[in-house]
Amino acid sequence: MKYFIFILILFQGMNTKIIFDFNKESNLQDWGIVDDAVMGGKSTSEIKLNANGFGVFKGQVSVANNGGFSSVRYQFNKLNVAKYSKIRIRLKGDGKDYQFRIKDNADNYYSYIATFSTANTWENIEIDLKNMYPSLRGRKLDIPNFSHNYIEQIAFLIANKKDENFELLIDTIELI
Repeated sequence: MKYFIFILILFQGMNTKIIFDFNKESNLQDWGIVDDAVMGGKSTSEIKLNANGFGVFKGQVSVANNGGFSSVRYQFNKLNVAKYSKIRIRLKGDGKDYQFRIKDNADNYYSYIATFSTANTWENIEIDLKNMYPSLRGRKLDIPNFSHNYIEQIAFLIANKKDENFELLIDTIELI
């Protein structure tokens, strides 16, 4: 029985692909902050590693000057997602709502998004790729949901239409 469980765990691991694993050795050079300051807003944020090696995306969202969002993006070489159906993110939130975003082409103006709520505990968030809908500047576009074979950018965004501090701890992001 133990052998069967070991094989099952091993097989399950073979069906996943790590997009990013935050740890004490992680290089955050390809992660970048994009806040509403690009359009005159006052929100601020940062991405860093904490002492335990978790990614920490934190800051303050301000709705001043028609602002109201903070985001962090990770761009990478095209990653084939054809054999995967979901993205799983191990994280610890602060009870606030966030968006997870992907792009099949980093040059596209729009992203495919999914909104998720967080708890004040470690959890695994699973997002069906096919349910991620296209959006530009908060508006859903009249084109199909995500159905591409590649992605080359992921992002986290907070935009709850109010002034608030936030902190999201991120452990792993993987395809399943």
